This record gives sequence, C-alpha cells and structure tokens, in this order.
Amino acid sequence: MQLKYVDTKEEIIAINRKSKHIEPHLHNALEIVCVTSGALELGVGQELYHMEKGDIGFVFPDVIHHYQVLTPGVNKATYLIASPFTIAKFADIMQSMAPEYPIIKAEKVEPEVYRVINAILETEQSDITVAQAYLQIVLARCIGKLNLVEKSNVGSNDLIYQTVSYISANFKKKFSLEEMAKDLGVSKYVLSRLFSKTFHRNFNQYLNDARLNYACQRLENTSDSITNICLDSGFESQRTFNRVFKERYKISPSDYRSTCLKDMTVTSLAS
Repeated sequence: MQLKYVDTKEEIIAINRKSKHIEPHLHNALEIVCVTSGALELGVGQELYHMEKGDIGFVFPDVIHHYQVLTPGVNKATYLIASPFTIAKFADIMQSMAPEYPIIKAEKVEPEVYRVINAILETEQSDITVAQAYLQIVLARCIGKLNLVEKSNVGSNDLIYQTVSYISANFKKKFSLEEMAKDLGVSKYVLSRLFSKTFHRNFNQYLNDARLNYACQRLENTSDSITNICLDSGFESQRTFNRVFKERYKISPSDYRSTCLKDMTVTSLAS
C-alpha cells in the first residue's frame, strides 16, 4: 500500500480523463467518480467495487481509497473533487458517516444527474458558485440512494491504517522515523519492519513517494507553478524535487504535466 494525500487548493476539480491505476490515498475532500467509458475498479477500505459505464461512486472525506483498471480497451471516467466548503449542508454528515456500498449503479441514477455533472465540467473555473449549486443537485439526488454507516466501519484502526493516516497528515513537514513511532506509540523497530514488509520500502522512500504522489496530483489538476508545488509537497528545494521526480518517473515535472494534459478531455456523459 502507498499513500498520497490530496489537499487541493481548488474548491472543485472536475475532469474527464482516461482511467488509470491510482494508489491508495485519502484527502479531506469529497470525491465523486462516474464511469463514462469502459470500466473501473474502486477500492474503499479493504473492498474492491466494479464500476461500468454510467455507474457513480462516492468517496467521503478522509476515507482511504484507490483505483484499478482491469478491463482492456478505452476506459474513461469523470472525477469531481470538492472541498468541504463546497458540500455545504452535507459536510457534517460526511465527517462521521460513509457509504456502506459506495456505488450507485447506472440503472438507479436519474438522467438529471448526468446532465448536471456535464454542466459542472463545462462551468468556467471562475464560476465556483455555479459549480457549487450543480454539486448540491448531484448530492441531493444521490445521497438518499446510499446506505450510510459509521465511518469507522469502512476503515480500520490497525497500525497500517494509522501509518498511512499519519503520513497523509504530516508529509509536508520534516519529521523522523523516531518521531513518528513515538506519536503512534510503537517502537521505531516495529515501524521500520512495517515499512519493509508491508510497503516494501524504507521510511524515507515511503515519505518521498507520498510527497511525489501529492505533487503529481497538483501537476495534473492545477495550474500552480512547479516551484510552489515543490515546496508545498514537502521538498526542501526544487533541485531535490526535480532529481527525485525524474528518478521515479523518468521525465521532468513539466513534461509530466504536459503528458497528463493530453489525457484529459471534456467528454459528455451522454456521448
């Protein structure tokens, strides 16, 4: 398992793009995913849920989730990521509850929901109030179709979960394995073995991966400068960021952003 923490500065991100494998991560935003072509696997907690065209998945804030693409062919999905501010009256319930089964199958989705999601995709970035109003319609039409349970029922309190949660909240800071172990109430040797046996990397590698994954999310979904992304991701200098980034992805951050932009399309759900 590997984690990236998304702390987006955009209030609502809306994109339609090719589906791809996304490693386990969590964030303080609501995430809605609607398959527009092919299929997608949504992992929440320890469960994996199959999604086909028209299915809509809901991931509430602070729930570990990931995506896998197991179906050959053209697989695309629309992703909506909304900060707590934009989900208004739904924010309180989403802090303590989560869907027991996070998917609404296409046959149960009202056609209006697809039209509204398309409208969000077409909304200008400056019209956040309009996008927020559309989002409220999606939630009003869909939340009632989900069986909500206590959020603790879809997560875990074991050391693995505590570890990814701790990294998610602190990776922008400078801290050591010893400090993390103390905060979690375990021996640094226990934590070191966890990184080695469960995550197949050491503490520093895991921490750098979390920072890089966050940086990639910002490169993909924002127009923020690479310098700001580097510093916000927890790297001490852009030189270090560029070196570590290229070691992992074999391309520069700017080239990575250019490649991602080619994969993003604004495609109608009805097409």
